[in-house]
Amino acid sequence: MAYPPQYRYTKEHEWIQVQGELATIGITDYAQQELGDVVFVELPKAGARIETGKSFGTVESVKAVSEIYAPAAGEVVEANAALGEAPEKINADPHGAAWLIKVRLANPAELNGLMDAAAYEAYIAAKAKEH
Repeated sequence: MAYPPQYRYTKEHEWIQVQGELATIGITDYAQQELGDVVFVELPKAGARIETGKSFGTVESVKAVSEIYAPAAGEVVEANAALGEAPEKINADPHGAAWLIKVRLANPAELNGLMDAAAYEAYIAAKAKEH
């Protein structure tokens, strides 16, 4: 799967896309492949504050429970309610319909330290060679 070039990526396999003052956060295709079949997602409610590098929720698969880490700080304005009823959407469309949360960023400049699509693809290619 191609990684959208307008997104920024973390080493923990989250993506973030900024549109105006809001940012959408999700997990990458690589992350959902590593997890396997997703069966449950726990996300924060609107109004919650998230902190850069800190866990804001979990994704549970048949294999494991994984923390989801915030690529940037801000206030949650919306969580993807559709994932409560159909968490498997994460496996089908991790970069689209299966976004996790929308956030009003505290400091958009934080995103400057994240990887672009080409850097992220190189990062996961290097990880694949380690296995």
